[in-house]
Amino acid sequence: MNIGPFTLANNLFAAPMAGVTDRPFRQLCRMLGAGYAVSEMVTSRKDLWNTLKTSRRANHDGEAAPIAVQIAGTDAAMMAEAAAHNIDRGAQIIDINMGCPAKKVCNKWAGSALMQDEPLALQIIEAVVSACAPHNVPVTLKMRTGWSQSHKNAVTIARAAENAGVQMLTVHGRTREQGYKGHAEYDTIATVKAAVRIPVVANGDINTPEKAREVLACTGADAVMIGRAAQGRPWIFREIAHFMATGTRLAPPLVAEVKRLLLDHLQDHYALYGEFSGVRTARKHIGWYVKSLPQGEAFRDRMNQMEDCGHQMQAVADFFDALAVHTDRMPLARPDTLLAEAEGRERTEEMEKEEKEA
Repeated sequence: MNIGPFTLANNLFAAPMAGVTDRPFRQLCRMLGAGYAVSEMVTSRKDLWNTLKTSRRANHDGEAAPIAVQIAGTDAAMMAEAAAHNIDRGAQIIDINMGCPAKKVCNKWAGSALMQDEPLALQIIEAVVSACAPHNVPVTLKMRTGWSQSHKNAVTIARAAENAGVQMLTVHGRTREQGYKGHAEYDTIATVKAAVRIPVVANGDINTPEKAREVLACTGADAVMIGRAAQGRPWIFREIAHFMATGTRLAPPLVAEVKRLLLDHLQDHYALYGEFSGVRTARKHIGWYVKSLPQGEAFRDRMNQMEDCGHQMQAVADFFDALAVHTDRMPLARPDTLLAEAEGRERTEEMEKEEKEA
């Protein structure tokens, strides 16, 4: 599969998630089988480009090509300028955010709110494509099925985006009204795929290898994009790749391997964020790894009180060493509908918090 001049390793993508898909997490996902990973969204507001938060989001040190950066905003000229700015900082693909459902974003008519204003959405798309063309940088678009159940216009926007020069579309199978609740639907994604010639990526509720195969089959999509299911389980990409190739499930990772992966991830995370922010922003990642493990909730509560990186790393090492006494492999993940809906509510709350802090 290609995006512009870039040939991707496979069709398993890591979704952009605010406060999650920073450079350490993207590199971890790609190491564990993701063929492509998109940055968390970067604001188009020029006055925020030099803030610490935005500079961390735009950090691509040591990141392998293609480097994809998602930008968000409501003004066509500002979005074009943001695209050019991020290209100067190393972006090789620019992704336009029309999928974020967070109130902080939508109240400013950015993210999925743009789907309510098709002329503005098209102005932004055209301006960003124009800004990227001299650099031979492809533009992609991530959106939802529409604003609400009564206002599904993904097909209309998809056709306009293709005509404007967008080279790949990702569709999350929910409206903005749904947030992350309920179930993703894939009929709209299939309709989008049938309506355009450019690659289409299916996103939403893909949490097992079997579900990935099912979604690819029912939508005809060229790739799948995985978000929440990779939190605390970044090896899901290699599990899906193995299942697609063989039809059989890959054995769960060894506890010792997960311990090593998480400790390496923490080291990289601390290096990006520093001691004070690093120990705090790492808590959610650690919590996702341990939440379904024996004594995981109790450990998460204890770990969240720690304010020293060294103590946090040692506590993680001790937790997995204790787990290894009882089992050599990680328990199999068992997605549950109620759990998925709870995680959806949790994810929405996290996004609101991230954007409020931004």
